[in-house]
This record gives sequence, C-alpha cells and structure tokens, in this order.
Amino acid sequence: MPLPRRGRESRLAGSRVAGTSLPRARAHSPRRAGRGTQLLSHAQRLTRRRHSSEQVTPEPEQQADFRSEKWLQERAGGDARDSRQALLAGMGSRHRFFSQEEVVIPCASDNDSGSVDLQLSNLDDIKKGESSIEFTDLDIPDIPGLPLESLTERESLTDSFRHLAYEGPFSEANVQRLIQSIQEVIGGHPLKGELEKLTFLQSLSSLSQNIPYDETTDTFILSHIEDIVHILNDLVQEEPLRSLFSPVRQEVFVTIANLSYHNVHLLFGSEDRADLFQLITRSMITLPPLKTLTQLQEITPSGPYDTECLYRQTFQAFSEMLQILVVKDPHLENLDTIFQHLDPWLQSPKDHERKRATASMAQVLKCLSKHLCLKPPLRFQRLGHLVAVMALLCGDPLQVVAEEAAEGTHYLLHITLRMKYVTHDEKNHQNLRKALKKCRDFLELYNIKRFYRYPFKIAQVFEVFLNSEELCQFVMTTLDGLKNLRHSYTQKAAGELLMTLVKNAESRFEKVPEIMGIICARLSIISQPRVRQQVISTVSLFISRPKYTDIVLSHLLCHPIPYDRYLTELWRTLEAELPSTTWILWRLLRKLQKCHMVPTQEKMAYVAVAATCALYEVFMGNRLRAAMLRLFPQLLMTLLIQIHHSIGLTMSDVNIPSGLYTEQKVSTEVTPLCFAIQATKSLLLRTLCWQEFHIMEKNKGWTLLEEKDRHLQGISLLANALLERNQLLAHKVMYLLVPFLNRGNDKHKLTSAGFFVELLQSPVARRLPSKYSTARLKDWLNHENEAFRILALRGLCNLIRHQEMREDIKSLLPCILDSLYETDEKIVLLAIQILLKLVRTMDFTTLAAMMRTLFSLFGDESRRVLTICAHFLKWKLPQEVYCRDPLYIRPTEAGKICRFFGIKCRGKINILAQTLMYSKNTKLPIRRAAVLFVGLLSKYMDQNELSIKGTDWIQNDLREMLHDHEPSLRIIVSQALFRVQKAMAEPEPEPSVCWLRKLMGCLPT
Repeated sequence: MPLPRRGRESRLAGSRVAGTSLPRARAHSPRRAGRGTQLLSHAQRLTRRRHSSEQVTPEPEQQADFRSEKWLQERAGGDARDSRQALLAGMGSRHRFFSQEEVVIPCASDNDSGSVDLQLSNLDDIKKGESSIEFTDLDIPDIPGLPLESLTERESLTDSFRHLAYEGPFSEANVQRLIQSIQEVIGGHPLKGELEKLTFLQSLSSLSQNIPYDETTDTFILSHIEDIVHILNDLVQEEPLRSLFSPVRQEVFVTIANLSYHNVHLLFGSEDRADLFQLITRSMITLPPLKTLTQLQEITPSGPYDTECLYRQTFQAFSEMLQILVVKDPHLENLDTIFQHLDPWLQSPKDHERKRATASMAQVLKCLSKHLCLKPPLRFQRLGHLVAVMALLCGDPLQVVAEEAAEGTHYLLHITLRMKYVTHDEKNHQNLRKALKKCRDFLELYNIKRFYRYPFKIAQVFEVFLNSEELCQFVMTTLDGLKNLRHSYTQKAAGELLMTLVKNAESRFEKVPEIMGIICARLSIISQPRVRQQVISTVSLFISRPKYTDIVLSHLLCHPIPYDRYLTELWRTLEAELPSTTWILWRLLRKLQKCHMVPTQEKMAYVAVAATCALYEVFMGNRLRAAMLRLFPQLLMTLLIQIHHSIGLTMSDVNIPSGLYTEQKVSTEVTPLCFAIQATKSLLLRTLCWQEFHIMEKNKGWTLLEEKDRHLQGISLLANALLERNQLLAHKVMYLLVPFLNRGNDKHKLTSAGFFVELLQSPVARRLPSKYSTARLKDWLNHENEAFRILALRGLCNLIRHQEMREDIKSLLPCILDSLYETDEKIVLLAIQILLKLVRTMDFTTLAAMMRTLFSLFGDESRRVLTICAHFLKWKLPQEVYCRDPLYIRPTEAGKICRFFGIKCRGKINILAQTLMYSKNTKLPIRRAAVLFVGLLSKYMDQNELSIKGTDWIQNDLREMLHDHEPSLRIIVSQALFRVQKAMAEPEPEPSVCWLRKLMGCLPT
C-alpha cells in the first residue's frame, strides 16, 4: 500500500506553495502497475530516443485538459491513481518550427486564444471568490530518469544506480541505496564522464519521485539542497557553450523540473540558486543556431546522438522546466524572477537567442494565465518593463518571433486584467470600469492575436491598466530599445510605442526628469530621422502638459552650451498647439526673467545663458512663431535686459554647475553676450521686423548695445525704430513696460526705463495715468543713479510734445530747475530744452528763479551749455568761446571771454564763485581752466560785494592748490592769486567820458 500523502506547510525558504491542496501525481503508470511491469516515465522515453540517435517523430497535437483530478476520476470511473495517466495520455507535445529550428513545447491548451473576458461581473466573481480559488494541475508529464537498458552499457558509480525501476513507493533499501549514492557525490566523489553525470542526475530525479511517500527522502533532499545546487552548477559549467554533443544539459533541466514538481525549488530562494538559474538560462539560450550545430556535427561527429533531435529535446526540457516553476507556485513574484533571467535574451541582437527566449516567455505566460494565484501579496514589480519588451518583440522583423510575442502578450493581458481588478481600490471602481471599456473598444477594433502587426496598439490597450510607476518602466524600456543600432526595426517600434503611450497616458507619468535624461542621451544614437522626430514629438507632448513643462525645461536647460546638433534639432522642432506653444515659450521666458529679479550676483546664473541659447534655437526653428508674436513685448524686453547683464562677461563669469562639462571643455569662443545678441536679432527677423533690424544695422545699433557706456543709446535707437516702423508692436511694448518698470534689479529697470521714455513720444502716451508717466518721471529725477535722472528728463522732453501733458509737467519745474545745477552736461542740456518749451507759461517768480539759475551756468566750461544759455538769453557769444585749444595756452582769448561774461553777469550772478567750484574737479584740464578764469574774472568783481566779502575765501582755495603735484597748475594758481590781490588793492577805474559831457555837466541849468 502506498504511504498516505503528507501535508507539509512549508518546503523551502523563498518558495511558496499555493494555499490550496494540490493533487500530487504518482510516480508510476496506473495501467502498468497492475501488471507488475516497470515504469517508463516521460524522461526515460526521451532518453531512449536520444540514445537511439533517431529523430523524434512529432506527436499529433492535442488539446490539453486542465480540469481537476477529481473530475477526471469521476469521468473515468476509476480511482485517483488513474487520473495521472489520463492527463499524461492527453498531454501530447506541441511543436513550433522556427525557420530551421524546431522547438517542442508542451503547454496549456490552445482553445483559450479568443478575446479577453472584460466583463466586470465575471471579474467580480473572481474577486469575491478569491479566498476559495483552487488551481488544478497543468498537464505536466512525469519526468523520471534514465532507463535501465542504457545504464547497463557503461560503468556506474554504484550497483544501486543500475536499478531505477520501481512500483509505487520505493522500498526502504532502494531509498537508502539512492541516498547513499547521491551522498557519495555530495561528499566529494567526482563525476567522471557523461555516464556518471547522467546516472547521478537520473538518480536524483528518481529519488524525487519518492518525496510524496517517504519523509526520509524529503528530509534528505531538503537538507542537501545547497549541495545539489552547487553540483548542478558545476555540471552545467562543464558543458561547452558553443556545441551540443551530450544530453547532460537536458538531464539537468529534467532533474530541476522533477524536483520543482514536488515543491523542491532549486532556482528560487537564495543567491546561489539565482546564479544557477542564470547559468542554465544562458547555457540554453546562447547555444548556436541549429544550423550551426548541425554543421558542427558533420565536422566533429558527436557519437550516438543526433544533434537536431538532441537540440529539440533539450529545449523542450528547458521550456517544461520553466512552465513547472509557475504551475507549482503560480504567484507573480516567480514570474518576476523568470522574466529577470530571460530579459537580456529577449532583447538580444542575435536572432536565434531572441527566438528561444520569446518562445519560452510566451509559454510561461500562457501557463501562468491559467494558474495565476491572486492571493495577496501580489508582487510583480516589472509589469511595465515586461509589457514594453513584449511590445518591442511584436515588431520584430522575424515573423515567428513577432507571432510568439503577440501570443505571449495576449496571455499577459489576461494576467494584467485579473491582477489589476483584484488590487484596485474600491474608491476607484468607476475608473476601472472606464479603463475596461476603453480596453474593450480597442480590442473590438483590433484582433488581439495580430498584435505583431501593430505593436503600438499594445501601448493603447495596456496603458489604461498601468500605474504611474509601470508607465515609467514602459517608457524607460522603450527608450532602451533606441540603443539597438543593429536593428532599425527596434528603433522604429520604440519610436511608435513611445509616441503612442505618452499621447494616451497624458499626465499620469512620474520620473519625468529621468525620462528626459534618457531621451537626450539617446538622440545621438538614433539612426533614423523619422524615429528621432517621433522621440522629439514625445518631448513636445511632455512639455506641452502644464504639469511637466517646468520639469522638462529645467532638464533641457541643464546641458552644455552651445547645444549639440541633436539638442539643437530638439529645440528647433518643438511643436504643439497654439495655447500650448504660448505656454511653453512663456515658461521658458520666465526661466530667464527670474534671473533678472535678483540682485546682480558676482557670477551670472547658468540657466540665464542656457535659456537665452534655447530661445535663439526656438526662434531659428520658427515652429512657435504664433507664440512669438503674442509674446513679442516680453521676449524683446527680456532679451534686451539679458544683453545689459551680459556686457563684458565671458563663460568664466558664469556659474556653471559642477560636472556639466565632463567630456568637453567650456568654449572660449562664445560669450553670454553673443547668445543674447543672436536671440534678439532672430526675434526681430522671425517677427518680420525687417526695417527695425536694418535701422539697427545701419546705425551700428548692435555695437551700441554691446558697450557698457552706450548701451542706453542702442536701446533708444531700437525703441525709436520700432515706434517709427511698427507702432502696434511699440504700443504693446509700452503697455507691458508700465508694470515691468517696477520689477527686477537695477539693470532690469534701467533698460526698461530707457525703452519706455522713448515710447512716450507716441500719442498713445497721453492715455497713461499720471502715476505711470509724470509721477514716475518725477521719482526718477530724484534718483541717486545719474542714468535715471537723464532718462527722466528725456521722458519729459518727449511728453512735453503733447500739449495736454504740459500742465502736469509744469508741476515738476522745481525738480527741473534743480537739474540745472548738475555737473553732467546731458542733464543740464535736457533741462534747458524742457524749460525752453515752458518759458511762455511761467509766472514771474518761477521765471526769475530760472533766470538766476541760467546765469549761474555761465561758469560751466561746456560750450554746448553756454551756447544754449546764450541763445535762451539772446546773447551773442564771442567767437573765442568756440576755440578748440586749451585756454591756458591762449591767454588773450581767455581774457576776452572772461571780460564778456564778467560784464554780462555783474550784479546778476556771482560767476566767480561758480567758476571756483570747478577748481576742485578731479580732471586736470578743468582745474587748470577754472583757476585761469578765477584770476581773469577777479578784475570784474562787484566792488560793493568785494568790500563786504573780501577775497580771503578765494585766496584760501587758491593757496591750497599751490601744493598740487602738477607744475603747470601751480604756476597758473600763482598768477591767479596775484590778480585777485591786485583787484582788491586797486579798485576798478571809473569809465572815462568825453570832455564835452564833462563840460556840459558843469554848466548851470
């Protein structure tokens, strides 16, 4: 009587048994048991065929029956022992032909290849009955060991290895002999030759058959698992990788399958087992193509084995082994492990490796779809990666690979659908319904078995079920497909998949920076322009989503500048719908504007230069022209401000992030200024501002913009050109500048103010409220920065052209009169020009104050100021004023000038005091001229004032300059002191009158 079946709660660390009671197969054939005959297992039959060197005749394909053992027992009218034979009889072998390679794969039935069941009611039944789900055994054949007949031909390790046949459970003596023999190998007895290796493997397989009946066998195997793993590892490593002359590799697969069938897992649970899994996978997948193996047999005879037959049986054993792994423990965690080991070969550039890996993976998915365990925890961490790999394979140029991948994808959809339904949150039930409906709509349009014709449809079908992490996996894997340089089809499929997924998944992505990093890294290796454009279109989709715009821009701006040809192509071909293009350009512009909002730093922010370079490339591509027109005012002013910030800087003055230029050096030929100038030029050209561009070229406006001292002149030139040639754009800029002037640092405000004051010439400026025009100009008149005071007066000069504005400007007369005391010639000249316009509207007090101030300006050395003042007072200046030579070498001309002003200003203004102010100027020519004028003007001093104040205040200032380091100045100071002292000692003689007037004055009236 066979021993009763034992219930074991746990078998191994790292392996998991389904929570239901699984029927266990007996180790013998029921039909032969009654006759006392020996058992011939499936593996034994295969071994006989191998050793006979005959090609296996393909059995007729039959549909497997996956019904429970209990059902089969009732159907056959027999006991449970007969059910295993019924399964074995109905199993058959499925033969797949790959070109010249034949892959024999037993698997689940083919009657399930219809459409996926997407009815929520059925899925509800799955979820509600989850706790009571029981999985039936697959049609897994018995895989016992080597037949007795073949062992008699060679020497064996021990006599016990010769007799492997058994009826029911092994006798205790047989078990002990098998254990002792295996123990000898574990203890260090070397396996020499093929026969000893096969015998050991067969003995281990045979012993595994006794596990359900004998606790001693169970305990022995479990206690020596690590030793068995080590021995199998050595056996596989001893097999040649480039040839197949021995069935040892096949017997290793059979042994692992037998042990796995009895829940002794040699490939899961530890690092050593994972290494064995990796080794046997590589050993099988990397074998040369069957044609090569056959040719090698012709060159080097391989003994009694037919290479083609041996190859088919070996691959069949490998495939059966993988299927048993998921059947006996149908959890997604095991699928994750199997996929991890097959993944490199699924993406192999070698055709025969992809064929084997794809066929194996498809059958694993098929088995798992029938026996999937939905009990938590559901751990499958690489679903997105697996979907992407299968999708890429569906686009394989080899039709047989594409068909296998399409079928595997079909079963993967079954698995995904059930898993997502079980794991979804009840709160998101409605969302799941929508996802199922969307998936069903796609499947009604496209036959799921034809995925290999339209691989990008996989992205449409699976996208609704993938979460954000799985979507990221899909994208990352698809991007890895772009690395495949040997097969252009992979790049093409990857481009289509990427585009489709991003378009459908919209805003459900995470790790967008990582995705952008891989895209930028792959651009240079994409050989097909169409695929590269698809990838760039993917970037456009990401960047057009407001959720991702800043993230994508931040990543794209963290690349070396000037951009390489591929990033340049990316920037130039970005494309989206109008609202999105405006948003994209605006967010890019804001990256640059934020750099202008902070106080000027010691080094310029790298993002400012990168954003400027990006704007230039976008303008050159001209794909966002509509957005450029809409944002023209902001773009123009921001670029002009960037020019101001970039004047005089090189790339060494930019705060470049560490590690950015790892493989290339920072170019010394480019500067931040050249990027800003190029971007500004391209903006004008792309917005059809041809005439404005020509005016700048003709008047050397670009050169003016690049110079620190003349930057505002370039700004003024461009503003006037825009106002003259395109008033509509000029008015848009003016309205933008109303709030723009209150932002940013000093350079930001100064450039904006320079443009703004020129636009005040437009009649539209009259519409501006006073707080944005005259009030703002008044504030600038009192600004500590001299440039702002100049701009304020410039703005008033433009505003005063409008009659309506003059009343408001009259309120600023005190500030304007104060400007006449400035030392800067530009300020004084602008103030006088304003006063000339307002003189007719002044009251007497204001006019008198203005005249006093104007008289004081005649101590100014500026000939332009003198000319304007004389014109204003209707004075005719002597020609000596316009002498170009220094006056200290032309004393005669200097005397005439001083006599003119001394007489004209007497009693009106103390011109001597005004002149003495310039004697403290830092410039030597001004100090020299001022001292000379003091001496010459002293003789024209008012005697009344002279008698009151004296000349000590003049002499004291002059004596201080006697110690100046310049000899010429000391000489002129001495002469001036002499003249001042003389003027004090000798009063000015009364003017002579003719003798006739004197006589007439003496006559009595």
